[in-house]
Amino acid sequence: MTDGALIGPVTAPDLHVMTYNIRRRFPPLRPRSPDRWGDRKQLLRRLLDAEQPTLLGVQEALADQVDFVADALGSHYRWVGHGRNASGGDESCAVFYDARRLELTDWRQRALSKTPHLAGSRSWGNLAQRVVVSAEFTDTATGARLHAFNTHFDHLSWRSRRESANFILDLVDASREAEPEAAIIVTGDFNADARAAVYRPLLAEGALRDSWEAAEERLTPQWGTFSNYRRSREGGKRIDLILVGGGVDVMTTGINAARFEGRAASDHEPVQAVLRYASVRPEVRP
Repeated sequence: MTDGALIGPVTAPDLHVMTYNIRRRFPPLRPRSPDRWGDRKQLLRRLLDAEQPTLLGVQEALADQVDFVADALGSHYRWVGHGRNASGGDESCAVFYDARRLELTDWRQRALSKTPHLAGSRSWGNLAQRVVVSAEFTDTATGARLHAFNTHFDHLSWRSRRESANFILDLVDASREAEPEAAIIVTGDFNADARAAVYRPLLAEGALRDSWEAAEERLTPQWGTFSNYRRSREGGKRIDLILVGGGVDVMTTGINAARFEGRAASDHEPVQAVLRYASVRPEVRP
């Protein structure tokens, strides 16, 4: 693929949503390693410059990488979220948004633990801290309300993934109770295939829907979303997901397996979707 967009910029009432594990920066590696951030970041810039999502949830972003993503997207983007440890450092699950379209009204970061308001806390068997960032918006083009959640589940502990899924569902339920008409979007790296046990509770009783399954049109094959810099594999595991609540219609979706001169910007593929508000359809203002 070239610098052509899979979806690219959209206009109201559509929302272009992306989830992307950009792979944290590690110390210098061997010169030809595909994991070298110094090489990858320019590929990431090319991809983000082409796609220009309305809402982007990233995972594994260190502070300098968050700054780089913000610069790559452009000056009309803003972001919320900070590092996952007690001091606010280390990896983050930042939420980026196009401020020309979305007005931030509230946001919060919580630890995925028994003590969610204690920054840096851990529970349920995970060795690394895990977080969820929630952000509330008003869509300035339509007046609709939007609640977004971005997260990264643990890669080792199945118990942590299960409890984290329950925690996310509690947040979604609270969000729905507080603002029944708000659209709900959950983005993240769930570190579990869509056929895994952790996936089923997220979709139980219709609380959330998998945008890949709900889409009216799929723009790509089902590539595995964790390629580890290798060629994408059709029919592979989908561990990076965009989930939506009942107030959202999924128009199109795709797994972006972009390669630039044969190179990938991350060991994960971004997942993208075009969404529309289902229950709130105010007249679009010019």
